[in-house]
Amino acid sequence: MSSNPKNIKEIVTSVCAAAVLGLGVLAFQTDIISAQSSNFQGGAPQVTQGPDDASYIRILFPAGVRSSWHSHTWGQLLMIEEGIGLHQIRGRAIEEFQPGEPFWTPSGVEHWHGAHPDVDALQLTIYEGTVNWLEPTTDEQYAGVRYRPMSRSSN
Repeated sequence: MSSNPKNIKEIVTSVCAAAVLGLGVLAFQTDIISAQSSNFQGGAPQVTQGPDDASYIRILFPAGVRSSWHSHTWGQLLMIEEGIGLHQIRGRAIEEFQPGEPFWTPSGVEHWHGAHPDVDALQLTIYEGTVNWLEPTTDEQYAGVRYRPMSRSSN
């Protein structure tokens, strides 16, 4: 079986091209790994993907819009990204919160949330499990006493 110089040249060229491409990808990935590693000191953090039934959504509540009363089987983490949000746990005063201020509602706690009467609210919501929807939040409940917790005020 004789070898054709043209075939040998094509094979050598292909192998060299694959090697160069492989080295380039490996070098690029190493730079990414090194850059990521340099962002943490004292060890490497462990990253875990969230469960499949976790929901991460953004909701835009126009001014005056609010949810019905509800609870969550796991709890709910809220954060206003823009505007002014309102949140009330049944039996308590309405809390007013602003961008960057997270609010945790524990599992099984009945509450509602939405926008300020005069300002839209873009809300990031993270929850897992199911939502147990209850009765609508009435106009009287929505117009209740509001306060801005001191722990959330800016310095």
